[in-house]
Amino acid sequence: MNRAGKIGLASTCAALVVVGGIGAYNIVHGLTSGPAGDAQTKVARTFDPSAVSSTPPTDAEAVKLTRAFLDSWSKQHLGDAAGDTDLPDAAAQALRGYADGLHLKTLSFTHIRSAGPSTVTPGATKVTFGVTAQVADGTWSYPSAVAVRKSTNDVLAAHWNNSVLYPGLGDDQSLTAGKLPADTTTVKVLAGDGKTDLSIFPSLRDITATIRKNAKPAGGNPGTGVAVVDGIGTGVKALKVFSKGRAAVVKTTIDARLQAVAETAVKDAHLQDKPAGTVALDWRTGHILAIAHTGADGDIAINGIKSPGSTMKIVTSAALFDQVGLAPGSPAPCTDSVTANSQTFHNDPGVRANPASTIAQAFTASCNTSFIKDGFHYLVNNGDASTLHDEAVNVFGMGNWSIGGGVATTDASIPPDVQGGDQAAQFIGQGKVTATPLFMASVAATVRNVGFKQPVILPGQHQDTALRQISRRTAGYLQSMMRSVATSGTAAPRLGGLAGVGAKTGTAEEGDDTNGWLTAYNSRIAVAALVEGGSSGVDSAGYVVRQLLTGS
Repeated sequence: MNRAGKIGLASTCAALVVVGGIGAYNIVHGLTSGPAGDAQTKVARTFDPSAVSSTPPTDAEAVKLTRAFLDSWSKQHLGDAAGDTDLPDAAAQALRGYADGLHLKTLSFTHIRSAGPSTVTPGATKVTFGVTAQVADGTWSYPSAVAVRKSTNDVLAAHWNNSVLYPGLGDDQSLTAGKLPADTTTVKVLAGDGKTDLSIFPSLRDITATIRKNAKPAGGNPGTGVAVVDGIGTGVKALKVFSKGRAAVVKTTIDARLQAVAETAVKDAHLQDKPAGTVALDWRTGHILAIAHTGADGDIAINGIKSPGSTMKIVTSAALFDQVGLAPGSPAPCTDSVTANSQTFHNDPGVRANPASTIAQAFTASCNTSFIKDGFHYLVNNGDASTLHDEAVNVFGMGNWSIGGGVATTDASIPPDVQGGDQAAQFIGQGKVTATPLFMASVAATVRNVGFKQPVILPGQHQDTALRQISRRTAGYLQSMMRSVATSGTAAPRLGGLAGVGAKTGTAEEGDDTNGWLTAYNSRIAVAALVEGGSSGVDSAGYVVRQLLTGS
């Protein structure tokens, strides 16, 4: 340490006895000694960090320097303590921050022992010690250590970094005591029952972390103790808890029981480990009751943007009813193939041609050519194919949704300016049309509720509204047709016999593969599922949807 001042010879000698007892003595001012008339100047020696000896200090030397450093620190002689380090300015500031942050009352050190050559700091000897600190609201004890180095002129210094204050403490971190700071891990994100922690569900772990970080929690008491904080005072981790607090909570709309069903459903053995995603909604409120997914490409339940295939025929039928005035009994001939804008479209295997088919019959059998013919004939006017887009936006609420808590979702898309064959492909959910299980569950919910309720995961979260609520006439038509799909149509193999169920299957081509879709509702929920690589909607997504409908 560096202590400057003019002192008399007698007092200097006395001072050397006292200060020497804690192993520190740097005399800056020259002293006169020897015979009268002879002058000898003693120049203070300081640690030179640019000239560090490769030979570590002896155990005794290292312990002696450490005792001096700790003695000054315990007495809060912080300038003296900092002077025993190789970075006095940084050490002084950090030691002051330690005392202030902890509201330090007393500090003591025990078991000061050499641990031999340091394995971290070259040319240093490691000295370990125990720390006991009386801080705000309690006593904190912990082990620590310091590396002691020697410069080539034989001056010793404690190598300074923040880990001297507490092992592993980063340069941009500090310590605080008293009321524990807010920490993202102290906020619980719960299901709608107010009890179940959503982090127990594999599909919701990322969503839970996002909500914990972004949503405003209610209640809670952080408790008291010692914690590490970052440069802006945000809690990093608690080191010592004096009194336990009570976690603040964020309550969501998730139904814990249904979420458990969904987690199992997306792993149904029939799917053969294909990526799957599903969303269930309360169709009355738009509250998200379950989100589950598998696969390595993220949450496909809310972000798996794929062509929805024939599930889009719900929106196409609504547009034909609303914009053209057609009805379920209106003609919709089902042929083996049809050409529109020089592109030829076919039906899925197993769909039989029926030239006398109606819209309702074509919907039940999921005949592509019927919807290509009626859609392209009635809903494309002078090259303008934006009617399906308008119906999706104005009636089914397609847009930029925020479900709450900072949880990101991918928006469905039906471009208003499609050209060529895409003008026809959109009516069967192909071409440039994309959607997620979240959106398709909302489509089914809009039909069952006779009105759009934007999906949300936080109660009280703002819900966008549709420009025009679906008419009771159109909703009634769609409910009747979706009921036929479930009882005698393409969804019957999975959903037949379930009371009050309406549904629509979908199989969408994606390169050489297909994706299976199914969206449905019962008396309580609306649900949609996507299985990537599913051979058909009913034989892939159908297994997922059935479990949710029967488990709701």
